[in-house]
Amino acid sequence: MSSVGEKRPQSPEAAALVGQPAWIAFGLLVGFLVLGYWNSLKEAAAYWEGPQYSHGWLIPLFTVVLLWMRHQPLVEVPQSQRWYGVGVLAGALLLRIVCAWFGLDIPDMATFVPAVLGVILIIGGWPMFRWAGPAAAFLIFMFPLPWSVEQSLLTPLQTLATRVSTYALQTIGFGAYYEGNRIRIEDIQLGVVDACSGLRMTTIFLALSVAIVLIADRPWWENLVIVLSAVPIALTVNVIRITVTGVLHVVASAELANMVFHDLAGWLMVPMALVLLWIEVSILSNLFVEVEEEMPVVARPGLVRAGVQK
Repeated sequence: MSSVGEKRPQSPEAAALVGQPAWIAFGLLVGFLVLGYWNSLKEAAAYWEGPQYSHGWLIPLFTVVLLWMRHQPLVEVPQSQRWYGVGVLAGALLLRIVCAWFGLDIPDMATFVPAVLGVILIIGGWPMFRWAGPAAAFLIFMFPLPWSVEQSLLTPLQTLATRVSTYALQTIGFGAYYEGNRIRIEDIQLGVVDACSGLRMTTIFLALSVAIVLIADRPWWENLVIVLSAVPIALTVNVIRITVTGVLHVVASAELANMVFHDLAGWLMVPMALVLLWIEVSILSNLFVEVEEEMPVVARPGLVRAGVQK
């Protein structure tokens, strides 16, 4: 029999009842954030119209689905944890003011993510932050890269795609060589422009790999390998795209090569990358096999095997 002053553990049903007003407050605070960031979010959505960040439309939808899949009942938390959230939210808004003062549009957009994380801490403290924080942080993929970062990545990726594709063409028997970002195959010249650098595929597949990690229940080291392999897999698929285009220019026609490069490749690159990722995950799943230890058999005293007793 329990004493009168003893505090009973909170049941999931009671926790859910406590969480209903908190969910309403969470929705209101996020709604106010969206309203306050509306101009920045509209500017980010303008980037989604182009091919580089066309996946941006899916990021908010996936975040909502991810929150639903990972959600847990909200419980009472100490006020100190809520004040941490107030500090994070205030820091994000202050950083936004600084970015607006210096005209840093894209960092201004990105402050939306820590602002949402601050709201999560205010509503549910660290327990909610653990399961909802990764889904909210995933929103960073709906914002474009800063122009300086994008330009610093384009040139190395173009050079890498040009040289590796040239080596691939030489390996399968074509007389190819590169000049800058152009590949010459016999009398055909194939230009590896910005759209062929692989940056778009890298951005999309990195977001996709992080999404798979957030959904799947795997050891941390497997998740780390999956995320780190996103860039090599994306670049590999891009090299295959350029190589196949070069082959078609020689053995078929320019019309077919351009159709494959511009039309079919956009639909086939992500499935091809997913196949490579599936192969990688299959290898990781079978790399280490857990061996169950057999329990030692202990003979009971007083029991004698049949046929042994004389």
